Formats: sequence, C-alpha cells, structure tokens
Amino acid sequence: MRKTKIVITLGPSTSSLEMIQTLIERGVNVFRLNFSHGDHETHANNISLIRQASKKVGTEVAILQDISGPKVRIGKIDGVLELKKGDTLTLAKEEDDSDPYSLALSYPLIIDMVNVGEEVFFADGTLQTLVIDKDEKALKLQLLNDGELTSRKGVNFPKTKLSISAITPKDENDLAFGATQGIDIVALSFVQDQKDILKAKQIMAKHNFDPFIVSKIETSEAIANLEEILEVSDGVMVARGDLGAEFGVTKLPRIQKHIIAVANAMNKPSITATQMLTSMKDNPFPTRAEVSDIANAVYDGTDAVMLSDETTIGKFPIQSVEVLHDTIKDVEKDYPYYKAFTTIDKSDAVSKSAVELAKNLNKEALVPFTTSGMSAQTLSKYR
Repeated sequence: MRKTKIVITLGPSTSSLEMIQTLIERGVNVFRLNFSHGDHETHANNISLIRQASKKVGTEVAILQDISGPKVRIGKIDGVLELKKGDTLTLAKEEDDSDPYSLALSYPLIIDMVNVGEEVFFADGTLQTLVIDKDEKALKLQLLNDGELTSRKGVNFPKTKLSISAITPKDENDLAFGATQGIDIVALSFVQDQKDILKAKQIMAKHNFDPFIVSKIETSEAIANLEEILEVSDGVMVARGDLGAEFGVTKLPRIQKHIIAVANAMNKPSITATQMLTSMKDNPFPTRAEVSDIANAVYDGTDAVMLSDETTIGKFPIQSVEVLHDTIKDVEKDYPYYKAFTTIDKSDAVSKSAVELAKNLNKEALVPFTTSGMSAQTLSKYR
C-alpha cells in the first residue's frame, strides 16, 4: 500500500470518463478542480465524471476545490510581449489599449500599496522588475531580466505588505457552489493569517458546508503565521510557485522542509505542489532532478504530492501519475518512519507503538476506531 497520496489537477487533457477511470486505476487519490479557470457548469460535469469513474473502478477518491483567492493578475495582452533587461513597463489602474507596455492589474488599489524601490515579479518570478517611479495612477517598472508575458499572468510583490482579503466575492460564490456539490476538500488561496481561514469557515457554515480545509502557504506572511494558520486548518499545501516568486527559488528547499516539519509536528497533513514533473508536459519521461524532487518531498514527510500542468494540459498525464506512483513506492521502502520527538503524549505513544507493531508483523494497514478522527490523524503522523 502506498502511503503518500497522489493529487492531480483535472483539465482538458484529463476531463473524460475513460481518462479519469484510468487515472484512478493508476493510483490517483484526489482530483483537484482549479476554480481560477472554468465555470460552474464545467466543474459540475467534472465532479459527475469523477464520481462515475470512482464507482466503476470501485475505489473511493476525494474531490478538492481550489478557490482562486485574491490572486493578482495582469489583464489581456495581444499575443506575446517580448521584453529585454532594462526595458520599462507601466503597471496601471486602468487599461490603455494604445500602449502595449502598459499593463492593467486585477486589483488596481494595490498600486497605492507599492513603493519605489520594491520588486514586482510576473509569471511565478520568471520575469522580475523594480519599481523606479510611481504616481497615483501607475507604477513605472524596469526589467531586471529578459522574458516574455502573455495574458492573465500572475503578479507577486515580495517586499510589499498587501492589505487585501483572502476571500473574494467570487470565492464566496464558488464556496456556495461547492456546498451544493458535496466537495470533500477546499483549498484556500493566499491566506495570510488565522482570520482568513476563520472567515472562510463562517461563509461555509452558512451553507452547512464542512469540508476538510487545506490552507495554501504562498506568502511571507503565511510563513510567519504558519503555526496559527495550522491551528485552524485541517492541512496545508506547499505552493511552491508563489513561494518561489516571494522568496526566490534557492530558498525553496529550506522553506518546503520547514512547512512540512511544522505540519507533521502538529498532526496536520501537507501537500507538496508545483512543478513536480514539468518536463512531462511534453515528454514521456521525467528528468533525474524531477524524480529526486519527488523523493525528497517524501523523505521530508509530505503526505501528498500534486500535479498541475502535467495533467491539465500535458501530453502524458497517465505516464506522469505512473512516475509519481513508482517513485513514491520505491522511496517508502527506505523511509525512516520512526521520527524522534523530544516529548510525546499518550496519544502519540499509542499511535507510535501501533505503527511499530504493524511493521514488525508485516501488516499493510491499521484501522483506528475513532469518534472525532483525531486518532486517525495522529496515527498518520507515523505512517
């Protein structure tokens, strides 16, 4: 039995009954629906397909609703905007169709929060700029590297404290829809502190909606408030795309290990996401570095790994899942399951002993009898 779970994102490459059935057979445990794209009709159809496929295969799977949150994006660009280091861009509150180098923001008021000398990153940090001038209507940016931009790319402000709510009106509407569909898991985007999760819970309570809540850790504020976020969440996602843009990719391994370690210590599951097998969007085989990345996430103690582009628009979604499954299975043969803790309470002691006993007796599974679910959660800590 594979202990680390596989989450995949449904998209054009995988939105058919036959494909979903095959993915379940290959080991997918959770299907993610990205509410930054698609309408409710499309998502309802996909939910129906997942449930039909699950019933046909005879395997239970979970459905994860990933709500958009206040993701800051640029507006529409005609084609591809090619940019060179030293070029200047304008980030404006209003669109200017006459100037291809003037970009509008999905949250115009953010321009008031940004200061000269701060950095602005686009497309998960692949295009980096510096604010060199500002007025009440726009920011003037200078390119720090060559790159290109297309419509609706994400924008990050790594040095700027943004005062925006983590739950948008669109999110509220999407959560109401999720309640009607009986969604199992909700992922909250761009949470900054405990208040964001509590607000989401209040909204969901109005619809008698009580899903498993996963908070996506994407910002420096979320890292600073990680423990308080975990206290009111059921789990966390290591959202490496925006974290990489916020902190720089060289700091990501340390941050990933920190998030997973804190989640494990608090008995909360973690999902490691973004660019696990990016090369497999176009190639049937992974790179050595990608396989090592998957293995290291498992060694870190992640409870699940997630695919995005690989299964939404990729050419080899089934092969991608197979690589995940095979890599995880091999790593788990060697995984140091018995972690050392300086203190251990009664619940931990019982769970740790049960896992050791199951391992010594060569048992594949443990079934806890629990009323609150806490015993199962504590047990999973020693998986």
